[in-house]
Amino acid sequence: MYKKMFVFKNKIKWDSLLVISFYHIFGFYWCSKYAFPLKLGTFLFAYAMFIFSGLGITCGVHRLWTHRSYKAKAPVKFLLMAFFCSSGQNSIYNWVRDHRLHHKFADTDADPHNVNRGFFFSHIGWLMMKKNESVLTKGKLIDMSDIESDSHLMFQHKYHNQLKILFCFLIPTLMNIFLIGEDWKCAVAWQCFIRFLCVLHSELTVNSLAHMYGYKPYNVNIEASENILVSVLTCGEGYHNFHHVFPFDFRAAETMDFFSLSTKIIRTFEKIGWTYDLKQASPEMIEAARDKLGGDGSKAHN
Repeated sequence: MYKKMFVFKNKIKWDSLLVISFYHIFGFYWCSKYAFPLKLGTFLFAYAMFIFSGLGITCGVHRLWTHRSYKAKAPVKFLLMAFFCSSGQNSIYNWVRDHRLHHKFADTDADPHNVNRGFFFSHIGWLMMKKNESVLTKGKLIDMSDIESDSHLMFQHKYHNQLKILFCFLIPTLMNIFLIGEDWKCAVAWQCFIRFLCVLHSELTVNSLAHMYGYKPYNVNIEASENILVSVLTCGEGYHNFHHVFPFDFRAAETMDFFSLSTKIIRTFEKIGWTYDLKQASPEMIEAARDKLGGDGSKAHN
């Protein structure tokens, strides 16, 4: 097991390691002093921002821009871009490249967050280390022409640090202070630390928990699994065994349940003409995959 987790060692990216570690430690200290008492509106607004930020990842950078599983009109694109910026992630360009690389070389040395390195590495450790040679080499082979030809996405890539500060930290915190009347220290605690870190770690469970625990009704030969907890945390992104077999499916799951908020949002926009050309695997394709790839006998979620 030790060799499996450390078969190659990425060089530590010390600036990232220190920033991420300090942010968590200082955030814990700040929240222990200033997160309570709080106004009810502060909690509700933080939860709303958690959902909005999550939708920017699930509906936006993941299903729309990475997998092209549906098409969207300009209002939806700009809304999802703003939501994504509020999540405090990397640029859309870098996110798409890394995720396409992950799908192409899942759970191998060329996977940026290879789960075979262990839980910590696949969850957050990969963000603290330099990419190994396999990731760098294979990453250059990923087709990014669709992203590069989109001037709005390249604008976000160029100014993602400024947009992240504006949409993730400044605007939500100022809204919390001036519209809800919250004390600034409490507003910082809930927007800059609690909400931001909850979004970050919820998203990261897709790379870690959903590749380690769960059932595999579509393909037992891959690590990606159906994980209900991850779906709860990510508005429906936890049905990962299905997603890795059918990455083009806009639902990222065979069926839509209570936790599939992202799918419901895309469907709702379709009804008003803001999203269209929604792609999904046919029942015949799904059954064929089960038969060919040897599902473990688990039933898809109902």
